[in-house]
Amino acid sequence: MGNLQEQLLELRARTGMNRRQFADYFGIPYRTVQDWELGSRQMPEYLLRLMEYKVRMEDKAGTNGHI
Repeated sequence: MGNLQEQLLELRARTGMNRRQFADYFGIPYRTVQDWELGSRQMPEYLLRLMEYKVRMEDKAGTNGHI
């Protein structure tokens, strides 16, 4: 499993969301998230950083009920 793939799986696990919720939350097609998690496609590194930032900021603001 690639490093980005592992980090994505860890991020989703921290949010407590299933794959569908996670994809909807970020506005990313479900199939794309699935491909990234299964290693069929590699996600851009900058996108993972942005996703982590959004989760962190919304968690601090208390606006995300999933985290």
